[in-house]
Amino acid sequence: METRAALIIGVGAEPGLGASLCRRFAREGLHVFACGRTAPRVEGLAASIRASGGRATGFAADATRAGDVATLFDLVQGETGSPPALVVFNVGNAVVRPFLELDPDHFEQAFRTSCLAGFHVGQQAAGRMVPAGGGTLVFTGATASEKARPPFTAFAVAKHGLRALAHGLAREFGPQGLHVAHVLVDGLIAGDQALSRMPALADRLGADGMLDPDAIADSYWHLHNQHRSAWTLELDLRPYRESF
Repeated sequence: METRAALIIGVGAEPGLGASLCRRFAREGLHVFACGRTAPRVEGLAASIRASGGRATGFAADATRAGDVATLFDLVQGETGSPPALVVFNVGNAVVRPFLELDPDHFEQAFRTSCLAGFHVGQQAAGRMVPAGGGTLVFTGATASEKARPPFTAFAVAKHGLRALAHGLAREFGPQGLHVAHVLVDGLIAGDQALSRMPALADRLGADGMLDPDAIADSYWHLHNQHRSAWTLELDLRPYRESF
């Protein structure tokens, strides 16, 4: 018997967008496969979802490695009987350095984390989901997907590339039943990374000045449920107080 599944790649600490996506999709009855770089973290999240009555599996992998990504999709298909119905690429690695302080390793790592990892996930998703009838593939973008400002130049180059990848996949595979969307998260997410690493900025912005990860997850679920006569390619989200 086949079970509908969601594969979320790029799950970090709670609170955070990756965890919110996992919990949201599990509430909708999908078997959630949570992938991150830290095994105890994703396994703990999966256990928490199961304790709440959902279905979840957590595992660690490096999305910049083609073999790791292929193994993720193999695992989903082996456990549920089919490719995932919903895939989210939520991997992020913000390189924050003035341009003259960047070295080639920093620049390459930004590319590998966004563009190369996104390529691996996109190729596996399209290659498996299209023959199975389609589904939804969502890429998480950022303000830097459209604007290159110092000291985020390397990050912006990588995020611009990821956005181009999403647009190319949407045009190639949309007519074959794969809904590809790019979500531009324009602002600070009220998650562990912002609250622990930038507490002064989070305090200054306040709750109304940051994006609630649960609210973002609602928008991702809406994308997955759109009728194919009115698919969204790009969705930009920001707090109502955010200037743009």
